[in-house]
Amino acid sequence: MALQFLVVLAAIFLGARLGGIGIGFAGGLGVLVLALLGVTPGNMPLDVVSIIMSVIAAIAAMQVAGGMDYLVDLADKALRKNPKYLNFLAPVITYLMTIMAGTGHTAFSTMPVITEVAKENDIRPARPLSIAVVASQIAITASPISAAVVFFSGMLEEAGTGVDYITLLMVAIPSTFFACMATAAIMMGIDKVRGTSKLSTLPEYQRRLEAGTVAPPTGRTEREITKGARLSVLIFCLGLLTVMTYATIISDKVGLVEEPVMGRDAAIISIMLGVAAIIVILCKVQTSEILGASTFKSGMSAAICVLGVAWLGTTFVKAHEEAILTASGDLLRDNTWLLAVILVFAAALLYSQAATSKALMPLAVVAGVSPIGMVAAFPAVSALFILPTYPTLLAAVEMDDTGSTQIGKAIFNHPFLVPGLINIAIAVALGYGFGVLAI
Repeated sequence: MALQFLVVLAAIFLGARLGGIGIGFAGGLGVLVLALLGVTPGNMPLDVVSIIMSVIAAIAAMQVAGGMDYLVDLADKALRKNPKYLNFLAPVITYLMTIMAGTGHTAFSTMPVITEVAKENDIRPARPLSIAVVASQIAITASPISAAVVFFSGMLEEAGTGVDYITLLMVAIPSTFFACMATAAIMMGIDKVRGTSKLSTLPEYQRRLEAGTVAPPTGRTEREITKGARLSVLIFCLGLLTVMTYATIISDKVGLVEEPVMGRDAAIISIMLGVAAIIVILCKVQTSEILGASTFKSGMSAAICVLGVAWLGTTFVKAHEEAILTASGDLLRDNTWLLAVILVFAAALLYSQAATSKALMPLAVVAGVSPIGMVAAFPAVSALFILPTYPTLLAAVEMDDTGSTQIGKAIFNHPFLVPGLINIAIAVALGYGFGVLAI
């Protein structure tokens, strides 16, 4: 068991070094090595991967139709209209975009706007950027079409916990959103006490100004909103609404349809692919352009990462399920909050909310963790900020030319760690409160 665990760690370390899609490659290599050591590979997470691929296909079609530019333009207007509330509005925007899209990679498009507005109003970009990135990650656990939510809710239903898709969202959405707002307020308070909120007081910024390496604020960029942009967003939103409506209709608690023609996973996949098709037809999108869209590339990379890493985690856990339960079962049952701690460390290594959920949440069910405990701990699968190697973190560092968003030499001393941990801690605590009311 110890040797096999070292193989898992080595694969994850190699994936972290390779970066990007290499994480998935390393996961598959780890499964191969475990198989050579006599371990039977676990079930491949094809359901999760299929959902990611279908959702990304719809998002990429919307992007090519100009929908993403339209959403970013709306975000630009909102941020510039209320710059003094930037630390609150930035995470609200990335949170809502992730909720709608089911992927945190939508944060890439808003980062330049957040940085520009911060520079124009003498605000250190590090603070709104860090909170916005963290919000885009935790929002995955509240998105109706994210692979993590769909898998976790389905697992809870199959386990007979009494928690279904709608109940999970009723707890996850308010707990994660209010946690983001509370985190923004706390971090603003810390900045005021330390006197570190103004950009003009940052020595590194002054040094870069003198060296001429900081680009001056460019003001609002006028984006050309194409004819099909608004229509593509409308079609996508209607698809999202259709998914939630169908999930409600087939919910065990509502019971409007006892034997649905399609399960929820199949419904999400078919609806999202249908949305992509409708956007292509009505907005006159060239399908060849979808393959080159940034969201398509990043999304398909994420699908490969989940395939490799989740498969690796499932293979190891299934092989040693009894030993793990013997060592941790009673401890988790008596101290359900420890599940959140375990998920934080696992997510930091697995780089995916869906992969972390797929690998560890079934173990929590077998260990006898209460439904409220599992639902409350769910936001902890979003701890992708521990190691500063996740794409959205690196993008925030690169886009902030003021020098306020930097990764320290100690690796862990970066501006995303503290707000990220605070965000998850508050979300888990709120999850217990909302869980008592909903479950």
